[in-house]
Amino acid sequence: MQKDEVQKQGGRSTSWLWLKRISIVVGVVTTGAVALGLHTWFARPLSVNWFYTRVFVQFALDNPEFLTALRIFEPLGIRGHNAKLADASQAHEDQTFAWLRDTQATLRRYDHSAFTGQDRLSYDIFAYYVDDRVRAERWRHHGWPVNQMVGVHTSLPNLMTQQQQINDATDAEHYIARLNEFPRRFAEVIADLKIRESKGILPPKFAVAKALDQIRDFTAAGASNNLLVSSLRDKLGKMPADRVDATQRAALLARAEAAVAANVVPAYASLAAYFETLRGKPLHNDGAWVLPDGAAYYQYRIESNTTTTMTAQQIHALGLKEVARVGTEMDAILAQAGYAQATRAERIAALAKSPSQRYADSAEGRAQILKDYQAIIDEITAGLDGSFKTKPHARVEVKRMPEFTEAGTPGAYYSSPPMDGSAPGTFYANLRDVAETPRYVMRTLAYHEAVPGHHLQTAIAQELTGLPIFRSLLPFTAYDEGWALYAEHLAWEMGYQKDPLNNLGRLRDEMLRCVRLVVDTGLHSERWTREQAIAYMMRETGMGEAETVTEIERYIVDPGQALAYKVGMLKILELRERARSALGSRFDIREFHDQVLLNGALPLAVLERVVDDYIANRRKAG
Repeated sequence: MQKDEVQKQGGRSTSWLWLKRISIVVGVVTTGAVALGLHTWFARPLSVNWFYTRVFVQFALDNPEFLTALRIFEPLGIRGHNAKLADASQAHEDQTFAWLRDTQATLRRYDHSAFTGQDRLSYDIFAYYVDDRVRAERWRHHGWPVNQMVGVHTSLPNLMTQQQQINDATDAEHYIARLNEFPRRFAEVIADLKIRESKGILPPKFAVAKALDQIRDFTAAGASNNLLVSSLRDKLGKMPADRVDATQRAALLARAEAAVAANVVPAYASLAAYFETLRGKPLHNDGAWVLPDGAAYYQYRIESNTTTTMTAQQIHALGLKEVARVGTEMDAILAQAGYAQATRAERIAALAKSPSQRYADSAEGRAQILKDYQAIIDEITAGLDGSFKTKPHARVEVKRMPEFTEAGTPGAYYSSPPMDGSAPGTFYANLRDVAETPRYVMRTLAYHEAVPGHHLQTAIAQELTGLPIFRSLLPFTAYDEGWALYAEHLAWEMGYQKDPLNNLGRLRDEMLRCVRLVVDTGLHSERWTREQAIAYMMRETGMGEAETVTEIERYIVDPGQALAYKVGMLKILELRERARSALGSRFDIREFHDQVLLNGALPLAVLERVVDDYIANRRKAG
């Protein structure tokens, strides 16, 4: 795909760009000739691009939490959505799937046979995503939507404390109104869980126990010291008195505390009470195979997460092959570093315990970890020119993960910046145990979550212009996580892991992704036990037991997601080598990265077509 088909912004602020862009989006739906507007909203729009806009606006208006995270309407003064929570009722879910089927049917009525370039890409990406969502209806009650990893009990506090902004009294009023929505939202989730229970779909034992711990930890401090109150207190405390004076601030905080006491805490208590009833049920710790039609469900999860038609058996075999390859490289570095005896796990454990790799188990030690992560990110951000033509305007910062979620959460995650440019992207580090953060693994984690990984890719996608807005937002796990794992490898190629131990950290994390291919398919297809998977991962990666348990339990509750990293990375590397081989001296890695990044997230087959078109066009250009 020709790079000049997508126009990147230059010199203008991200905030100004998005204000203009969203004004255009809203204008398409709300202004113009009344007849044309009604036709566009209720019938098949004359233009497929108008249809994309309509679908996006309909989806966004139906998902207030999504709007809060994106902040695309706030620059226009539209912010009432910040007072609401999404409808999670079964009736609303029925309506959503009906809407998806109607969207799919309408899309197919457009004659796309003559579409070329970006128009063809947009159609194919949109069709792929909608088809996948329609397929998901068969599995709407499979899986476990409240567990140690995700769920209403953690997602809503994260939304309100990390993403919902408080800039004046109206924002604070919206925040309090949203607190009062908790009982309704929790009741809808519990109703969904009971339907799953009636179908024999019960959460794993560990998920019930750990979710209960999270619920109790969250409510243990009482209303006045609850995170949702203290977060509002902190945000109001930073606000100038001319926006909210001391009297207003005290009144708002009192109302927030009352809302938490009257609505939030009882909502959590109702979820805890339901989970307590599950303790007497025949819970298990098995994979997807134990569910009704478990094999078909897992195959769907594989295809949805990897955007391929690979089977569990193919992925398992690929994982075993990659584990052997990376293990040989790891063993060589360990031997050179003086760790030549014992098992790989024992040698890595010994390295991680050495004083040179440890931070102090204190507030100061944790603060230093965050500072060092930021320094790693700042260093590579300053050195991107040799590998990237296009770089994002949005910054990224490092923060500690909310402590009440740390116990059941992996080592880190990334949160993208709001699209109005009002805040940076955020790399959240899990600091529950400083022993889980030896220095030699930190570079790789920073490259994955921030630059040149998730932040660089996501922020570039958000800043694209000249494309339908969904192209900046749709997620494809194999592309998103495949890029982030590729970014770890790329940083090594760029010379940012010259120290052999830093390279060992890269290989250890790549080994983790190789092992995921084996254990995810092992758990969900080969009927491995939780304990068998834990033992295998510890032996091959050298990770500690607590960290490994967190990983394995993550794979059990989220089948197939962990496969996307390595599958996506291998495809990007394959396409890069295809381009290098075909173009020879004309190959420019910066041009290749533009092809991968300047179209937003893509299914892997579509990404392959983009690169093949680039190769063909580059050859023609001479």
